[in-house]
Amino acid sequence: MIFAKTDIEKQLSRARKKRQKEVQILEDVHEILRKDVLKEEKITKELRSKTSSVGNSFVFDLLETDRIYHLDHIKEICIDYRLRFLDSSFFKGHFPQSALSKIKALEALHDIDIKGYKIMAPSKLFKLEDKDDPLLFAPIGNGYYYLVHKWGNDLHPLRKIMVWPFKNIVNLTLFVVLISYLVTLMVPDGLFSKKNTTAEFWIIFFFMFKCIASVVIFYGFALGKNFNPAIWNSKYFNA
Repeated sequence: MIFAKTDIEKQLSRARKKRQKEVQILEDVHEILRKDVLKEEKITKELRSKTSSVGNSFVFDLLETDRIYHLDHIKEICIDYRLRFLDSSFFKGHFPQSALSKIKALEALHDIDIKGYKIMAPSKLFKLEDKDDPLLFAPIGNGYYYLVHKWGNDLHPLRKIMVWPFKNIVNLTLFVVLISYLVTLMVPDGLFSKKNTTAEFWIIFFFMFKCIASVVIFYGFALGKNFNPAIWNSKYFNA
């Protein structure tokens, strides 16, 4: 068997081309990563931006209909669970990598730069980081919003019940009446007289009602608290 002679010049040329190809691949990867970092920085900047937008030019055929919500639906949930729906610039928590990835994918799919982000979350998340779940929305237009991403843990299963008294003045009054009644039942028999009467029970009840109502009113005024319908889209802490 006859072997062809090795041309060192050709081998050297091949090695150079191989090396150049590897360097080009590394440069391409580096450029992709650099553009990805710049894209994430741009998205984060937009999330923290105070500029507002009423809509984005989404391709409606590419949107998931079960992620589209009207402002009325959002308002209803915010009131029921005592949440706020504010511009993302007021959000003081951390935007996770998963949210940035969702935004990048959505922008690439629709070939747009999304603006005017909104966040639905408990009031505390607009001041300090917390463990409850924020929902990130982008405006579509005409009062509709698209749910971009949700992260964190779910709300406490009893949150709706716990914030029910703060929904309106009627609920708060009923709550104070109920608590006053339960506290009155806890008063030991014969504490104020040897003979228990219905009149005595109601006198103690009204006394308890006045005390608890005074504490609730003081707490509300001292901390600047308000009812759910008044704060769901308020950017002020003491709304």
